[in-house]
Amino acid sequence: MKGTDKANAGRWRWLSGGRQRRQEEIILMLLCALSVPSILPFGIYRLLQGAWLSAAVDLAMVIGMSVVIVHVWRTGRYQVAGLVVTIFYSSGMLATVYMRGVSLVYWVYPTMIAAYFVLRPAVALAINSFGLVVLVCILVSRLEVVNLMTIVVTIGLVNLFAYIFSHRTGLQNKALHTAAELDFLTGVGNRRAMERRLAEHAQERRPHLESSLLLLDLDHFKQVNDQYGHAAGDKVLIRLAELMRRHTRSSDYIFRYGGEEFAIMACGAGLSAAERLAEGLRAAVASSTLLEGHPITISIGVAYMDKDHAPADWLAQADKMLYAAKQGGRNAVRVAEEVAT
Repeated sequence: MKGTDKANAGRWRWLSGGRQRRQEEIILMLLCALSVPSILPFGIYRLLQGAWLSAAVDLAMVIGMSVVIVHVWRTGRYQVAGLVVTIFYSSGMLATVYMRGVSLVYWVYPTMIAAYFVLRPAVALAINSFGLVVLVCILVSRLEVVNLMTIVVTIGLVNLFAYIFSHRTGLQNKALHTAAELDFLTGVGNRRAMERRLAEHAQERRPHLESSLLLLDLDHFKQVNDQYGHAAGDKVLIRLAELMRRHTRSSDYIFRYGGEEFAIMACGAGLSAAERLAEGLRAAVASSTLLEGHPITISIGVAYMDKDHAPADWLAQADKMLYAAKQGGRNAVRVAEEVAT
């Protein structure tokens, strides 16, 4: 338990100091970064040709994309930025077609496909469908019916295929993500899930309810494995996880920290509420039969998740309290008064 604290501390300092970026942030910034050199030459060319309005549209898009890159890089807020980029990008495309004619309609395809990279599939489909209606209004007086229908059908199919692919990929990623963050034995979150949740809590900018971290460890668990075998030890871990589910709230997160150690992120619970939760859990385990003919108890350390400190500090403080509970005779709860600086 102590041997990995330094490595964990280094990891958490990296996450909190040099913030780990989400995949969505990277995709949005990459999309904008690729768009700038793609559009800028056309804007300069039209500016030199005296097509002021068309050049203004192109250059406005370049400036807008650059602003989004800086904004997302500095703040990490990609949700609204992705929506703004899609609307801005689509509007620029429609304005270009309106001013320059049907010969530039091929810009519609990459523009609409790009929406599925930065937005939820349903939102991207809605924006693109509205854009298609506007495009039809622009082209209806400029094209023959057959040619117009050809454009409408091909754009519609591209959107449909992109939506299906994006939706299916999202479902697969969600399933893989869920499976990758579940402990295979107990079904609670694994260490990877715990690290992600703690990092998200530390990075959360909006005010939220106070929370606490509980670290618990089965007392003398090695004796269970030595005396009854590892199969019996696995049953104890499974039953303990089931008991924790029954004695925690739906807003709490349970993780298997490693071996016989578990962690609980008690959302919306200060130290007093977390102590009551820990005491109730300790008593429930002591009065339950997790292994026939062998009493099982747990020790718990509790720390407050102060937003002025990093997840490594929360873990270290909870671990310190867990060690104190072990040293005090086990089957006990120890609560940290404050996070050490």
